[in-house]
Amino acid sequence: MAQELVFDERTDAQKTWVRWLYLLHGASFVFSLGAFSFIPLILNYVKRDETTGTFLYSHHGWQIRSFWWYLVWMVVGFALFLTIIGIPFAWLIWCGAWLWKAYRLIRGFVALGNNEPV
Repeated sequence: MAQELVFDERTDAQKTWVRWLYLLHGASFVFSLGAFSFIPLILNYVKRDETTGTFLYSHHGWQIRSFWWYLVWMVVGFALFLTIIGIPFAWLIWCGAWLWKAYRLIRGFVALGNNEPV
C-alpha cells in the first residue's frame, strides 16, 4: 500500500523552492557550464534545514552533491588539460561530467515532480 503524502502550505512552499533551485542549477549549467551554480548552491545550504524530515531534504542533498562532484571532475579535467598529453582525456572527462550532471538534474527534477526522494 503506497503511503500518501500530506502537503501543507509550508511543504508546498518548500517544494516550490526546490523546483526553482533545480531550474537555477540547470540554467547555470546550460548558460555557463555550471560556473554560476554557486548561487543556487548557497540557497540549497540555507534552505535545506527547513526541509528536515521531508522527502525534499534529499533533493537539497542531491543538488549539493551534484555541484561538488561536478566541480571535482571539472578540476581533474583542467589539471589534465594543462598537460599536452592529457588534453584528449580532459575533454573526455569534461563531456562525461557534463552528461552526468545533466542526468542528475533531470532525474532529480522528475523525482520532485513525482513527490519522491532521490
